[in-house]
Amino acid sequence: ALAWDGRHVMYITLSGNAQQGDLWVSDIDGSNRVKITSGTELVTLSFTSDASKLVFSARENGAMKVYIVKTDGTGLRQIPWSGASADYGSPGVDRNVFYLGGRESDLAKVSIWQLATDGSSVEKLVDNCGAVWDASPDDKYLVTSLSPTGQVGVAEFSLADRKCVPLLPEINTLVVHFSSDGKSILYLGASRGETTIYRQPWHDGKITGPAQVALKLPFAFRQGYSGNAYEFSRDLSTVVYARPTGHADLYLLSQK
Repeated sequence: ALAWDGRHVMYITLSGNAQQGDLWVSDIDGSNRVKITSGTELVTLSFTSDASKLVFSARENGAMKVYIVKTDGTGLRQIPWSGASADYGSPGVDRNVFYLGGRESDLAKVSIWQLATDGSSVEKLVDNCGAVWDASPDDKYLVTSLSPTGQVGVAEFSLADRKCVPLLPEINTLVVHFSSDGKSILYLGASRGETTIYRQPWHDGKITGPAQVALKLPFAFRQGYSGNAYEFSRDLSTVVYARPTGHADLYLLSQK
């Protein structure tokens, strides 16, 4: 997960079983690297809008718990929330608020909550509007991927009228963001040997024109690997991605 400023990244290094891992945060150039915690089923949820804190989830004794901590690793505390999984997140424009996406008891239903960073309030906003990834610069809309039916698609949720509206129902993508100027929605599309990030013109809840190529990379990478395996900044100055490596012993058996 990248902070809105594009200068901080948090990521998880996995152990052999891909369940245990370590959560790290660093500057985008790899400096000031801090290990936040170790745990099971760790999820990078969100930075706060000012990048002073980060939010993550972990499974403990069978229960999913949500935590917030300063980016220097101090001040760790749990955010009161009860649910089966906490898998997605977005900053709010207000640095004291973040949005959480996950599931309560029905694992087929994705919900979105608004939480205060001090744990003082938890409010469910909507069920079945997809996985939340970002908030618009004016804090009026949230953008999600996965359609209300749990399949492909990009949708938005209006914080004012509490309505979920499909935007790009046929798009198969994972991470979606508003652009820095709030005039478009950014999403990734992969094809053989290359990766393209598209810019979809958008204004005040509505699509305003055809999608355009915003950035093309001459290589492909995995979109998922025990979670999302890539992220990009709102100004497209930075793209981060995981490149899983492995080891195998190969043998040549000669036959006569």
